[in-house]
Amino acid sequence: MAIFKLTVNGQHKEVNVDPSTPLLWVLREELKMTGTKYGCGISACGACTVHVDGVATRSCVLPMSLLGGPVITIEGVGEDPVGRVVQEAWVEKDVVQCGYCQSGQIMTAVALLKATPKPTDTNIEESMGGNLCRCATYVRIRDAIKSASQQLK
Repeated sequence: MAIFKLTVNGQHKEVNVDPSTPLLWVLREELKMTGTKYGCGISACGACTVHVDGVATRSCVLPMSLLGGPVITIEGVGEDPVGRVVQEAWVEKDVVQCGYCQSGQIMTAVALLKATPKPTDTNIEESMGGNLCRCATYVRIRDAIKSASQQLK
C-alpha cells in the first residue's frame, strides 16, 4: 500500500492503495465517483475514459504508480467550456440509449474537439472508433460531435 496524492476535477485527493491499482477503481471505489464505467478491463471498449493531464486515457489499465497529472472525469468535464458544449449536444441529439458507454464517449469527444476543433467524418471515426456502444448510437454520436464543433466557432 502507498499514499497517492492526486487532483481530480480540480480537487486535491489522497488515497492509500496498492500502486498497481488501476485509476478506475480508485475513482469508483475509493473516491465514490461512479460516472466513469467499467466495461472490459482491458482498454478495448472506452467506457472508462477520463482525461489525464488533458489526454483521453483508459483508466482501467492505468496503475496509480504511473498516474502523471491531473484527472478530469465525466463529473467534472462540464466545467470546461468544450465539455459543457459536448454534453449539451449529446442532449440535443438524444444520443443516449442505455447510457453505459456515454461517459467514455463524451470524454473522448471532448479530447477530439480540443485537438481538432473542426473534425471531419474521418477524424471522428478514427478518434471515436475505440469506444464501443452496445446500442449502436454511432450516427447520433457523430451528429452530436459535429453540432458541438459548430457551436464552438
